Amino acid sequence: MDIYFKNIRVVNPIQNLDSRFNILISNGIIEYLSEEDLGTSSEIKVIDGSELVCAPGFFDMHVHFREPGFTHKETLKTGIEASANGGFTGVLCMPNTNPPIDNVPLVEYIYNRTAGEIVDVYPSAGITQSLKGEKITSLLNLSEAGALMFTDDGNCILNSDVLRRAFDYSASYDLLIAQHCEDTNLTSNFAVNEGRYSSKLGFKGYPSVAEEIILSRDILLAMYCGNRKYHAQHISSKGSVAILRRAKANGSRVSAEVTPHHIALTEAMLETFDSNFKVNPPLRTSEDVEALIEGLKDGTIDCIATDHAPHSLFEKDVEFEKAPNGVVGLETALGVVLTFLYHKNHLSLSQIIEKMSINPRRILGLPTLTIQEGEKANLTIFSPNEEWIVDKQYFKSKSKNSSFEGFKLKGKPKFVINNNKLYVCNL
Repeated sequence: MDIYFKNIRVVNPIQNLDSRFNILISNGIIEYLSEEDLGTSSEIKVIDGSELVCAPGFFDMHVHFREPGFTHKETLKTGIEASANGGFTGVLCMPNTNPPIDNVPLVEYIYNRTAGEIVDVYPSAGITQSLKGEKITSLLNLSEAGALMFTDDGNCILNSDVLRRAFDYSASYDLLIAQHCEDTNLTSNFAVNEGRYSSKLGFKGYPSVAEEIILSRDILLAMYCGNRKYHAQHISSKGSVAILRRAKANGSRVSAEVTPHHIALTEAMLETFDSNFKVNPPLRTSEDVEALIEGLKDGTIDCIATDHAPHSLFEKDVEFEKAPNGVVGLETALGVVLTFLYHKNHLSLSQIIEKMSINPRRILGLPTLTIQEGEKANLTIFSPNEEWIVDKQYFKSKSKNSSFEGFKLKGKPKFVINNNKLYVCNL
């Protein structure tokens, strides 16, 4: 594969790089990077980059690819296609498959099934066996097999002693423990955020304090066990942002993610009774959205992750309360982030690249990506200003349960390059 991007804006904040270059990629390697034009043969594909941005490949550290066990929703193959179509070159898949990823053979299965694909797929593994919150898995063996993070995903570990033991076992390898923060004693059978709209619509509410209680406890435990690494998944409330901000100021090794739908949408969307707005944690208030954005701006929240959660039409097309939580997000993430953060002057392109490429890899201990001659090309190419209407018929995901169907977005993925492969995004 020989491809030449002419006059493209290259942005990589870890290299203090933000300028226009000409880039030649040959056999998956960046062969030429210069402000000077390079004469090319007719055999090399030339792409005008004057309206494009080149960034280190984006990474989503929270996706559900459903394989094994739930392949009617998504497979590793369709998940990879959706990732590439959305502009991602790497993902971390969650362990809530059937059977759950809680053993070495299943970690190896993920790697074997995805080796050499254009999107690098890494598995996380369960903290506890069968994600039941009781017996700790073989964390060290799973880490040696390639599990990059440990989480029971949507099953919050309520038992403090179990989580304490996980932190203790993680110490020797400095493993990353992550949590879906939800005190289910307060949220049983919830449908929406607890507040004005839960009362108005007559649904059981999920109070934000249920998230904040677990987040606070987990940070205290992580500190007590020797300041262990801890990652808070898909936080959603202003209270959680405040807790994280204080913890970081006190030296805690906590990191956190937020989803595109939690920074773009509020509980007001629920008046449509559309189950594609039913997520866990739920969409919250405009005050929560403002706090989440401020947390991204000041570094309290480290990264943006989609929580890509595919469900089939027959599962979602039911009464709101009976529908499963979750929405697909890989193919709309970049457009939503650019529309609601970049074009509203909340985050610069450099900050967005930090949140969607650099920080996820840093948190997971993956190598830093650089854009320079001689390096492997692992790149996301996007148009920051192209406007488009979300149309799920173009999704490569096997499921189409999107919160953003019909939205007009500004900013669009165009190409991804990785593992000597080029993918042309089509949305």
